[in-house]
Amino acid sequence: MNPTSFWQGKRVFVTGHTGFKGSWLALWLQSFGASVVGYALEPATHPNLFQLARVAEGMTSVMGDIRELSRLKEVMADFRPEIVFHLAAQALVRESYQNPVDTYATNVMGTVNLLEAVRQIKGVRVVVNVTSDKCYENREWVWGYRETEPLGGYDPYSSSKACAELVTGAYRNSFFNVDNYLEHQVAIATARAGNVIGGGDWAVDRLVPDCLRAFEKGKFVKLRSPHAIRPWQHVIEPISGYLLLAENLLSPEASRYACAWNFGPDGKGDATVGEVATTLAHLWGKNAGVDIDACENHPHEAGLLRLDITRVKTELGWQPCWSVKQALQATVDWHQAWLGGQDMREYSLSQIAAYQDTQSTVVSAL
Repeated sequence: MNPTSFWQGKRVFVTGHTGFKGSWLALWLQSFGASVVGYALEPATHPNLFQLARVAEGMTSVMGDIRELSRLKEVMADFRPEIVFHLAAQALVRESYQNPVDTYATNVMGTVNLLEAVRQIKGVRVVVNVTSDKCYENREWVWGYRETEPLGGYDPYSSSKACAELVTGAYRNSFFNVDNYLEHQVAIATARAGNVIGGGDWAVDRLVPDCLRAFEKGKFVKLRSPHAIRPWQHVIEPISGYLLLAENLLSPEASRYACAWNFGPDGKGDATVGEVATTLAHLWGKNAGVDIDACENHPHEAGLLRLDITRVKTELGWQPCWSVKQALQATVDWHQAWLGGQDMREYSLSQIAAYQDTQSTVVSAL
């Protein structure tokens, strides 16, 4: 399937398009020639990728709250999309400890509202609900979690993402059952990704943005959990998977793909927080370094979490293309390009194009 020809002119609705991952997705869809409408709150940070990359230039951008069902339905009814990507979320573990009610309202009821709007507005054929690798009941074991593993969540954020998965499953079973696909013709899937990194992320209490904020000021970064292992990947990697998943959800075999999918790095993507920060400091160059935060009063966070990506490899033909070091290099390059005053829309699109070139090479070698 040729992605450009598939997406050309497709009517695509993206919630959370002003966020880090949503902005990258919206840019990629624009490069394919899709007709995109975004629905989200104003960007949560300043600066932010949405404004720096002028994401709104190539789409219709609507400011709205996913918690407001009537407003969401109104915007979707006006646009009548074929494909929906749901990324609007409260995405930070530490923020969820401070504001658990808002976290559940956004991540759980926001998902309910999105699926209810899809149920009531005819014309939607595909929904990709982006959740998180943290939706699993984390047992701190060394092997990767498969899509059939039990859902859970120690903290409010992780729990809310498990709830979002359960909501999606309930709506799929009750209203968009795969056994009756020919009647309703709506295919709904969830996508679970790990720790994404990349240019344009200024979120607080997140490792890579914290590192870059420190380095640009000539300071060392303080680490609170240097030995925690995470499956790191550049934000472009899972987005390529979301796009491929949506293409398959609109194929003649759509019902086969209406389920949960893990999009993570292979084993080479695992690295400790300390290793990532040290590599970032080396790539940054002058006056960059790492300190350990001795404070012991940090909220609980998972120490070990891996995803099994066998399903996406075998059934979707997707696999990661960039190593952790390549992802970190692209992130540093983007941030330093921004500091150097480059056009960040063009620069971001050039990184997407570079990834596509790598992806084409990897696929052709299989």
